[in-house]
Amino acid sequence: MSSVTIRDIAKASGLSIGTVSRGLRNQAGLSEGTRQIVHEWAVRMGYDLTQLRRHRIRRVGFLLHSQHNTLASSPFFSSVLHGAEQVCRRDGITLSFIVAGPTDRVIDQSRVQQLDAFLCAGYFEPEILEGLRRTGKPMVLVDMHRHGIPSVNPDHQRGSFLATSHLLRSGRRHIALISGSPAHYSLQQRAHGYRRALFEAGVQADPDLEVVASHLGDGDAGVTAAMRQLLALRKRPDAVVCFNDSAALVAMQQCLSEGLRIPQDIAIVGFDDIGGASVAHPPLSTVRVDKESLGAKGVELLLSATTQTPLELVMPVELVVRDSSSSND
Repeated sequence: MSSVTIRDIAKASGLSIGTVSRGLRNQAGLSEGTRQIVHEWAVRMGYDLTQLRRHRIRRVGFLLHSQHNTLASSPFFSSVLHGAEQVCRRDGITLSFIVAGPTDRVIDQSRVQQLDAFLCAGYFEPEILEGLRRTGKPMVLVDMHRHGIPSVNPDHQRGSFLATSHLLRSGRRHIALISGSPAHYSLQQRAHGYRRALFEAGVQADPDLEVVASHLGDGDAGVTAAMRQLLALRKRPDAVVCFNDSAALVAMQQCLSEGLRIPQDIAIVGFDDIGGASVAHPPLSTVRVDKESLGAKGVELLLSATTQTPLELVMPVELVVRDSSSSND
């Protein structure tokens, strides 16, 4: 067995011991160039990578932003949490659930609970992520992306592209998008997928058909207002792609309350395939995300001990067509 240590690699490479340690463990806070230098020195010197054992992480903090801790968001993030719990239970790791907001002292909470690593689900302000990164502890983002931090995401752009392309194939040409804050990586990507589908089909994008539902974490009011805005247009949309299923169900209810038939007058597609989508009236078409796999892969990425692990994992999605978007022929 090789007797080369992290200290030896640090001395030979001119890097600090902390930098070498983070590089070998694929932790956040290093550029890809520095990470590659550490790996090259380790290989050159014959460092035994099996020394980096997974069981060194004993307690993981599952961090959820307070804006996601709502009834509308819970079907998605509860499943992500469940997937993370399964892997932790399998590997004898304690998982602590923490709801954090922009003014909460997340670092203090992590010290009190003696966390070894962080699994951050959904959106977080850059300041919170930077504070967590400075601890030097392993961190993985789930349903969020930030350069230099390992992340696991569903293929947001592909999913929205599939949903919009499906509507185009069914004969819809005046397709609207109800989105949310562009600060959210997932919503940025879903909007890109929507626009790309229109572009590739040769359909002119109409800025009036893209509406942002305000107050994402404050219930249904923002989505209801967005749907009313679309229906008040001189030429109302014949289909709507919504940023998630909870929003799509609210939008669908608003259309029904105004006397519209779904899908004959207007088709609606959501995203995530939460439990309520298949039992809605009519059943909601959506993009299926394996939410439990997101949480499971996030923990597995935290526990990975090799420098070969990719920094960004993109999970496949699947379009599920139900009655809310069937052909209007």
